[in-house]
Amino acid sequence: MTYSLFHSGRSRRNGTFHNLESGIEEQIEALRDELAELTRLVGKNSRHQSEKIRSQATAGFEDLLGRSEDLLRELQHGYERGATEMRETVRKHPLATIGAAAAFGLAIAFLARR
Repeated sequence: MTYSLFHSGRSRRNGTFHNLESGIEEQIEALRDELAELTRLVGKNSRHQSEKIRSQATAGFEDLLGRSEDLLRELQHGYERGATEMRETVRKHPLATIGAAAAFGLAIAFLARR
């Protein structure tokens, strides 16, 4: 009789534990499904963000390239204007140019001796 009492009590507990274990397994499986869905969504969002950043970087690079080409053209025009003005000045004042070059050379020689 005691055997049957313990046995019936054990069965109830094992049934309860089995139900509890089944519930936990179902929750774990549900969490795995949710985690897989979350991983998929994060991956999709990451791809979208990377494409967005890549397009912004490309646009920024093209803008920077355009501005640098404009700046290079401006510098070339400035150099050409300066060279033209220098040639005209040398043609108009050849003696003053030679004197300025000599003075500049003497100044460099004086500073080099120190």
